[in-house]
Amino acid sequence: MNSVLQRGNSILAYALSALAFLTFCCFASTVFLNYSTNADIKTVKVLVKNVPDFSASRDVNDLGFLTFNLKTDLTDIFNWNVKQLFMYLTAEYVTKNNQLNQVVLWDKIILRGENAVLDFKNMNTKYYFWDDGDGLRGNKNITLTLSWNIIPNAGLLPNIYASGMHSFKFPVEYTSSKM
Repeated sequence: MNSVLQRGNSILAYALSALAFLTFCCFASTVFLNYSTNADIKTVKVLVKNVPDFSASRDVNDLGFLTFNLKTDLTDIFNWNVKQLFMYLTAEYVTKNNQLNQVVLWDKIILRGENAVLDFKNMNTKYYFWDDGDGLRGNKNITLTLSWNIIPNAGLLPNIYASGMHSFKFPVEYTSSKM
């Protein structure tokens, strides 16, 4: 006959196998859903300055300032398997030194149950828009893109890009230090 420990081991192994199967079924029920939505992004004010970077090499680098409008509805993204969204606004541009530059300018975490309709007007960036040189002044193709990571209860952590991006250009002349 089996001892108590052997029977307990069998019950525990069966229970863990059943839970693993149920977790996989939960993951499979939402893995093929479309989590993309449209985002309306517009820049309101764009400035560029040439200031010293006191944090690292003390070189003089470009620092961009911008305010933006953001409007999107993310309520359709939330389902029973979505715990939260980690959203971020990135700027992508090309300079003579680097083929691809990506800078995160703003981020936000939206939990399930919170208001997922975003309508921001004249928002400032949360993080500095530094360039490692003078690649911002006169740059004609800066592209803002809204993206988010889905934090699920079970499954993958997808990186989703919103449809709808905004391109703008920085001024040719530096803005004076007085504003």
